[in-house]
Amino acid sequence: MTRSTENTDACGAEAPGHRLWTVDEHLADVLSTVAPLPAIELQLLDAHGCRLDEDVVAAGDLPPFDNSSMDGYAVRTADTVGADSTYPSVLSVIGDIAAGAGELPKVGPGQAARIMTGAPVPPGAEAIAPVEWTDGGTGSGQAAASMGAPVADEEVRVLREVAAGAHIRRRGSDIKAGDQVLDSGTELGPTQLGLLAAIGRGTVRVRPRPRVVVLSTGSELVQPGEPVGPGQISDSNSFTLTAAAQEAGAIAYRVGGVPDDPAVLRAVLEDQLSRADLIVTSGGVSVGAYDVVKEAFASYGRVDFRRLRMQPGKPQGFGRIGAGAGVPLLALPGNPVSAYISFELFVRPVIRTMLGATDVHRPVVRAVCGAELSSPAGRRQFLRGWYSAADATVQPIGGEGSHLVGALARANCLIVVPEDTVATGTGETVDVVLLTD
Repeated sequence: MTRSTENTDACGAEAPGHRLWTVDEHLADVLSTVAPLPAIELQLLDAHGCRLDEDVVAAGDLPPFDNSSMDGYAVRTADTVGADSTYPSVLSVIGDIAAGAGELPKVGPGQAARIMTGAPVPPGAEAIAPVEWTDGGTGSGQAAASMGAPVADEEVRVLREVAAGAHIRRRGSDIKAGDQVLDSGTELGPTQLGLLAAIGRGTVRVRPRPRVVVLSTGSELVQPGEPVGPGQISDSNSFTLTAAAQEAGAIAYRVGGVPDDPAVLRAVLEDQLSRADLIVTSGGVSVGAYDVVKEAFASYGRVDFRRLRMQPGKPQGFGRIGAGAGVPLLALPGNPVSAYISFELFVRPVIRTMLGATDVHRPVVRAVCGAELSSPAGRRQFLRGWYSAADATVQPIGGEGSHLVGALARANCLIVVPEDTVATGTGETVDVVLLTD
């Protein structure tokens, strides 16, 4: 690994009154201004993907009553002692018990009640004989193998001994009243929502998913599927960033490409403020003549455009727009790779923070690199790569260009080369940011 020994700034001379920010400084500055969204009460399905803002305690037992885990017959164990196919226990069937039954027959000596899976165990019964352990029931000389209504003088032959408690789900065997079943901060997925429903919760207090508005700037952008004229390109950034925001846990709204007109951009953003907890733009933050994001907010005085010691993604913008405290805005570079890497490094942690998550950053691991790497002095380089967990190795994918979306689509990680390193050799260990869970 070759370290830089130069003291000069490899990123270029700084403009008067400006400085170059490190990645860590910019991230810390951004995160210092955001916090989890205020907690609200939501219906269960609306809370999917949110994080709990309360410890959930069960009000009652689960199951709430003893119930059968099989279709069969509720019996007394004493009546089946020694039963087998040669000498079965012959019991009188006194009735049927379906799931949801209210009134229950009492099972006495020599009796059985036909019972369905999930039905409450009747008084007097001590076990369930599965229907496969019986002859299915007979009455008046007719077979009654189906689980229909009992017939007069119906009997069932139990063909094996049934142990006490067999095939009975006991009340409270899963959860007891007063148990804390979910901790505050738990992310609510399908199984957690199912548990909440099972214990009778119709609503739950959560940190809501942030609403993120994503838009791309550039008069050269056309919508995918539309004809691409001379000098035009399809807008990919808004799709990439909207999907990335959804994956991070946000409710994301994609806005089509905005032309290079500061007045139009301001109007679009002002129109979106009512539904946004966070706004993410791409493009228009560099030093070109048509960098509309910078121009649009030059008079706002609340959006700071800065240069970072990183590659790709050197130009970044951050601030707030709108009335009052305003809505956070992160302005990302327009090159597709720069935009996506900037999202992963800066926007994703903001979304995760708003969600109330503790794991706001992507995991970082150490891996042996399978190729030589070079990097400009003074910049933290992020290269696309493929990480193999099996042997903790990583292989670079594609070149360094910030427009190479083909390589980005094949990558599952970012290889990090620190600011003070200009080259690494094959077989050296590097930091790797994992892009998949």
